[in-house]
Amino acid sequence: MNQEFDVVVAGCGVAGLSAAVSAAEKGLKVAILERATREERGGQSRYTEAYLRMKAMDQVTDDFETHLAENLGPYNDPDLMNEMSTGRDGWSHQARALAITDTEVIANFAEHVPATIKWLQGLGVKFDFLPTQFLTKTQPRLLPVGGGWALVEALAAAAEKIGVTFFYQTTARKLITDDDGVVKGLQAHQQGKGVLRLSGKVVLACGGFEGNPQMLTKYIGPRSVYLRPICKGGFYNRGEGIEMALDIGAAPSGEFGSYHAEPIDPRSGVAEASVFIFPYGILVNKQGKRFVDEAPGTVDAYYERITRQIYEQQEGIAYVILDQRVKSIPNYRLAIRTDQSAIEADSIVALAAKLQMPIEMLSETLTQYNASCKSSSQYDPLNLDGVSTEGIYPPKSNWALPIDQGPYIAYPIISANVFTFGGLKVTPEGQVVNTDGEPMPNLYAAGEVIGMYYTNYTGSTSVLKGLVFGRLAAHHLARSK
Repeated sequence: MNQEFDVVVAGCGVAGLSAAVSAAEKGLKVAILERATREERGGQSRYTEAYLRMKAMDQVTDDFETHLAENLGPYNDPDLMNEMSTGRDGWSHQARALAITDTEVIANFAEHVPATIKWLQGLGVKFDFLPTQFLTKTQPRLLPVGGGWALVEALAAAAEKIGVTFFYQTTARKLITDDDGVVKGLQAHQQGKGVLRLSGKVVLACGGFEGNPQMLTKYIGPRSVYLRPICKGGFYNRGEGIEMALDIGAAPSGEFGSYHAEPIDPRSGVAEASVFIFPYGILVNKQGKRFVDEAPGTVDAYYERITRQIYEQQEGIAYVILDQRVKSIPNYRLAIRTDQSAIEADSIVALAAKLQMPIEMLSETLTQYNASCKSSSQYDPLNLDGVSTEGIYPPKSNWALPIDQGPYIAYPIISANVFTFGGLKVTPEGQVVNTDGEPMPNLYAAGEVIGMYYTNYTGSTSVLKGLVFGRLAAHHLARSK
């Protein structure tokens, strides 16, 4: 079956929908492919709260570009970085093809955020600075009222109204190219109907590979068996978009061996069953030993690094141990999103037994930790207070109160894989570039298909990346029609 379109979009999350609606608004004939059913459309976007790194409706945070630029990978060649600070037209082959997001892409991303939010408001999406899961934070977060679900529904409704053709239960499998290697469309598979061939310019917006165990093992390693997608929508993200582009010579970008980590309760099946309460207790591994500073700074800035330490423990799991003091923290329940009850016991000995943990080791860990807690006069649970431990390793830098007021409380925590970091290199307009750093005609990427992050995620930028680059890709391909 062959069908002709101006634009074929793979993926029906906020990135794909943003591209599809924007292209259709320009008068183009658009198809959008969705692996799920209509009822489950939206992938991970449907489940996220969709935090946006913005300080006002029309302004990104002051550190938006800086934070992204500072996390472009360790030990980059300084000569190439200096070269990339000059005009793109004069870059060498090495600079053009370097597997990082160049600063012009970051600048264009930041510049187009406000217009994207205004566009979404025009589609009926409401935004507000609502309460978040973070009891302490360094950055404001704007949110769409209704989260990612509201974004998906508003964009999908606009797409349907404007005439975008939806192909549900359809998976993109292969890029169609001509004899010169130019992309001419997509080959896909639709459940119950078989192979589809759709001609047109292509926007890859089908996410990372957090739902693909083969790719996870290949790039992140065998320990990835201890990871789980943050929500059920993540199981749809199997990396085909990235692989089909790499197969025809696209350039990789982003850290393929890493991912955005978030602490969740493995007992829960709800989306984003996060546990952000650990700064007010201690984290211990299966041996009953502490292994990390639980509170080096605000939880929004440090939870990912701490979650990575949890992932490195035996079987990729740890437990936060708390006492009754936690209940005196204002709105403490905001930091606990699991639907599973805490594991409670009247004594540490009984708690260790419930956690199947060495009793003597957990008791010794608590005794040493409590003895290291010296002064609580400056304790302030909602601000960095400098109330720290003394004479113990690892230290605890803030909110270091003894844990001695039973009954005692524990939650298991593993690292969720929110999305993978590895993807494709793009121009400021979202064009995919090849391994020689040249734009590939008719091929674009948006959302997590774009590899932008290394080592540390710039929080609350992923949804914006999908929304903004979906529009940028659509506008560029419309101009080049």
